Amino acid sequence: MARQNQDISSQEIIALEDKYGCRNYSSLPVALSRGEGVFVWDVEGKRYYDFLSAYSAVNQGHCHPRILEVLKQQASKLTLVSRAFYSDQLGKYEKFMTELFGYDRLLPMNTGVEGGESACKIARKWGYDVKKIPKNQAKIIFAEGNFWGRTLSAISSSSDPTCYDGFGPYMPCFELIPYNDIPALEKALQDPNVAAFMVEPIQGEAGVVIPDDGYLKKVRELCTKYNVLWIADEVQTGLGRTGKMLAVEHEGVKPDIVILGKALSGGMLPVSAVLANNNVMDVITPGTHGSTYGGNPLACAVATEAIKVILEEKLSENAERLSAVFREELEKIPKSKVTTVRGRGLMFAIVVDNSIPAYEVCLRFRDAGLLTKPTHGQTIRLAPPLVITEEQIREGARIIQKVFESFKK
Repeated sequence: MARQNQDISSQEIIALEDKYGCRNYSSLPVALSRGEGVFVWDVEGKRYYDFLSAYSAVNQGHCHPRILEVLKQQASKLTLVSRAFYSDQLGKYEKFMTELFGYDRLLPMNTGVEGGESACKIARKWGYDVKKIPKNQAKIIFAEGNFWGRTLSAISSSSDPTCYDGFGPYMPCFELIPYNDIPALEKALQDPNVAAFMVEPIQGEAGVVIPDDGYLKKVRELCTKYNVLWIADEVQTGLGRTGKMLAVEHEGVKPDIVILGKALSGGMLPVSAVLANNNVMDVITPGTHGSTYGGNPLACAVATEAIKVILEEKLSENAERLSAVFREELEKIPKSKVTTVRGRGLMFAIVVDNSIPAYEVCLRFRDAGLLTKPTHGQTIRLAPPLVITEEQIREGARIIQKVFESFKK
């Protein structure tokens, strides 16, 4: 096997991070140096199927040539001017995105969590300016099991002690209700001080938890009834991952605010966006919100091309078509080893029987040439790039089956 990087080994790379880096991740022990399409290679030259897709940031596949070419072209001309000045890219990008998704305005940001923070700020400002909530009393409701980042606001809405414990005090007026629980939602929304309900259409970090059919329609009805903004966190579920451009489209509903990120740049650089109509977005005025890098020319050019790739290569349709194939293959794993298979589009999770450590399963996946990681104990997420072919998805599924067969019970 040809060594990709003669200067340093995987073990040396891992040791460097362990010695000099902040130990805020427990990464799977593999050191990658190259990616193309659905594959990545480690520094020793071993090839792997990527079945995590950088948490759905590379829906278009690694180093997509079209996106890469736009990145190079724009980087050679202009990368950053801040928002102190106009650029020739931002307005075109905003027009493209708002027309595509059917909203009046777009707020450009960088990371997914910044998109979430921005949505919360917009919702609070709307609560005071439009709903006339008393000063400093605006509440935002979240679902238990949510995950939208690691900032103090994001962890203040978390129900996971590993996220929030030791980082208090927490953001006031954030409240939690059970996910997929309409009666609990209606009870919470009856409080006149509630400005917004923020929810993932499918919970990703919680283990690809899919709500009941009709849940999102009822969310829309209740938020309208009680004059509350519905914020859809589509950072992970959006942009083709579930078989639609937005996961909310499965129920034909439209949130007041949509947050996008991850695959918005095809994995090239941090890009996120908040979409809303005038009656919501216009509460933000000059000086009330901003970002030096938000809406930079490089990000705008790359994001536009990244979206065009999803549309023109029909990646949402590919995810929808291959969903049934992937499910069929995963269902072949004996129920004595995998207790649950759930998913939509190419966003799947398998729950491993407690007799088999999920982390050990992922290590054996790695050894067999497929990469992913567990989330929340015994749950393993499986989310390959949307450019994957039927032959490749079946081959990846065979690797998964063989690994489970290697565990004797």
